Amino acid sequence: MTTVSSDYRYTEIADLADDALSLREIRHDIHRHPELSYEETRTAALVAAKLTEWGWQVTRGVGGTGVVGTLKAGDGTKSIGLRADMDALPILEQSGKPYASETPGKMHACGHDGHTTMLLGAARHLARTRRFNGTVHLYFQPAEEHGVPSGAQKMIEEGLFDRFHCDAVFGVHNHPGAQPGTFLFRKGPFMAAGDQVSIVIEGVGGHAARPHLSVDPVVVAASIVMALQTIVARNVDPAQPAVVTVGSMHAGTVNNVIPNRATLELSVRSFSPEVRALLKRRIQELVESQAASYGAKATVKYLEGYPVVVNSDAQTEFATQVARELVGEENVVAHADLLMGSEDFAFMLQERPGTFLRIGNGAGEDGCMVHNPHYDFNDKNLPVGAAYWARLVERFLEA
Repeated sequence: MTTVSSDYRYTEIADLADDALSLREIRHDIHRHPELSYEETRTAALVAAKLTEWGWQVTRGVGGTGVVGTLKAGDGTKSIGLRADMDALPILEQSGKPYASETPGKMHACGHDGHTTMLLGAARHLARTRRFNGTVHLYFQPAEEHGVPSGAQKMIEEGLFDRFHCDAVFGVHNHPGAQPGTFLFRKGPFMAAGDQVSIVIEGVGGHAARPHLSVDPVVVAASIVMALQTIVARNVDPAQPAVVTVGSMHAGTVNNVIPNRATLELSVRSFSPEVRALLKRRIQELVESQAASYGAKATVKYLEGYPVVVNSDAQTEFATQVARELVGEENVVAHADLLMGSEDFAFMLQERPGTFLRIGNGAGEDGCMVHNPHYDFNDKNLPVGAAYWARLVERFLEA
């Protein structure tokens, strides 16, 4: 049986100082080789190899390309789960970094390379110090960006929490707009539910010079786009947060042909079940009626995606206190603003108590938004995030 070290103390950021360079090298390697959802074979192999090297028990292929690392120390019966996402996005990188993506059209534009590396840093530190009493599971998750079915859903469906039980689960995401090393928390609802809507508008194609003989789906699509803006403005209670965004609009190929069809893709965000239902109903009603008013037909495919991220009060308070101990009160935001972005970690929080926190990635010119071709994870966070995860484990599984 493994025993807990006699020189028991909690991890400080300085304890990870010697690891900073190697963590950067790991992160830059992952960044150079981005892999899309459910394609993270190289990243999973790297993660598995590192964990094995450091003495973790490794299970691969959980939820497709997911990896779980398990480490036990002492005779404690409590267990904790920490999650990092691994997938990249279908974006052409324009960061100009020397370690920029070597795969055109794919890049780590959301910082998952950094999330994975921070957790690997904690894994190495925990393996060599073992200043905890219980079991740690590290969930390296695929396909956070995929939408339904997401990597979290797949891992859970394949028995994640039955096979690798945890009493509480924690996850992190970088946060452009806050300084590196700043931690942000919020009890209760934190990030929005995210739904996807596909709209196909069927008109009657024809010659651009004879529009009266056609039913122009481009005009119908434009009318629908404008009408959709009234839903949040005039149907949703102003005190309730909601977003309806048209992210994609496609129709036609040349300027002298009225096409038969136009398509729209929507992203819909909300926090309450009532508002979520209202948005769905009004989008369907508005799209169908707008199309009918032009003599066209519209088909709406509505996919309810990620649920609201709801953080447990006790676990959030605990995680906030650990951050205060590590970086000081001045670098902790205990009641962050609601975020309209969505996260599939919400599925894990439906299964286990826990919290999803944020770590600042830069402010001002250094705080490039995620999903942007110029984005890059801030390497200053690597030892800070690794130290935070290690200390969280030590505090949660105190001897």
